[in-house]
Amino acid sequence: MGWNLDQPRSAPTRRDFLRGVSATATLALGAAPAASRATNLEPLRVGLIGCGRQGRSVAKAMAAVPGVSISAVCDPDATRADAAAVECGAGESVADFRWLLDRPDLAAVIIATPDHWHAPAALLALAAGKHVYLEKPCSHTFQEAEFLRSAARQSGLVVQHGTQSRSNPLIAHAVHLLRDGVIGDVLVAKAWNIQRRESIGHDQPSSPPPGVDYDLWVGPAPLVPFQANRFHYHWRWWHIFGCGDIGNDGTHELDYARWGLGVDSLPARVAGLGGKYHFDDDQEFPDTASLAFEFPADRPGGHPRQLLFEMRLWSGNYPHNCDSGVEFQGTDGMLFVSKRGKLELLDGRNKRQEVPAPGTPSLEGSHQADFVAAIRDRREPRADMDEAFLSVALVHYGNIAVRLGRSLTIDTPTGLIAGDAEATALLGREYRTGHWARPLAEP
Repeated sequence: MGWNLDQPRSAPTRRDFLRGVSATATLALGAAPAASRATNLEPLRVGLIGCGRQGRSVAKAMAAVPGVSISAVCDPDATRADAAAVECGAGESVADFRWLLDRPDLAAVIIATPDHWHAPAALLALAAGKHVYLEKPCSHTFQEAEFLRSAARQSGLVVQHGTQSRSNPLIAHAVHLLRDGVIGDVLVAKAWNIQRRESIGHDQPSSPPPGVDYDLWVGPAPLVPFQANRFHYHWRWWHIFGCGDIGNDGTHELDYARWGLGVDSLPARVAGLGGKYHFDDDQEFPDTASLAFEFPADRPGGHPRQLLFEMRLWSGNYPHNCDSGVEFQGTDGMLFVSKRGKLELLDGRNKRQEVPAPGTPSLEGSHQADFVAAIRDRREPRADMDEAFLSVALVHYGNIAVRLGRSLTIDTPTGLIAGDAEATALLGREYRTGHWARPLAEP
């Protein structure tokens, strides 16, 4: 790619970007370079972008797959980058991920940055010909998710979304039972994320810690002064950087709730209530939220379906003694499943039933192993960008509904919000003028 890291790179135009993606697709589907032509007998070298706890966890799981090595790591915090290099056995640690995109020996990258960097970094990685394992949520805005889905489709490269429940054998078995009609026609899914979180307190701007390239950390977001309670981990609770806990832990439950409900479209209507009911601190996202999504019938004579989501960040009381999970309500019963390892089945009279044993081979391998297998076998991964787009759209619509305190009507073919200019504006975001990572800047 030939980045000049001494000077900011001009933002790519939409035309330039798509031209680059098209060229990448030709390489991926035709005579690809050796790094993109990994087979079971060839090593797969991977770079890690974002060296926090989740990034290191994903990298170690990836490195456990035979034939895979973490060859380079990147983080604007030098202390984190150096520690991750040692922990992952990487030979290089850098601050700027453009170094990784320029390395021809790296076939893939893991992106585990703050949310505001997810889509910009993934778009640039695809343009550089890298397969991408992208942490959830895949984007900071609905518009970014659209850009990323389009780029992934055109690139011919593998993009795996970090919704690991798609590789959870118990949840996959539950979805199989639902498809087999174990509770009849599934009409409603109720998901929840309930836990006790800590206050982030009140803070003031200060100087970044030594060894932190804060300008690089902020990236294409508007530049605001450093503040400790919107930096490592706490960035999640700020509109400019994160998606709140609806987008953090909630993405998982929303994803497998939609999977089990069997809906493959955007919702037609969204309602949301919530706010800061408990915490008195600086965080901007709600600590309490209730969301409802209504999906149109997917066939003539079919029924609309409903997905409900509940979030409380100040409670240790939750259904089925599980802090997260999904109940599926059908015309002939109820099925409950949780990534915590629980699966329960009730008939239409609320009587507990024995859960049928898996009738098909269960999933094998981790989510990271599936990503590697998808690269080697030239197939789609379990959590591709089409699935990621539909699930993360719920995050963005839900956050908008709660933030504005009103219901939304969605034009399902386009994803736009009908008759609400203020809500529609929140489908995108403001970027730093002229920044080299600004996604798909127009000429």
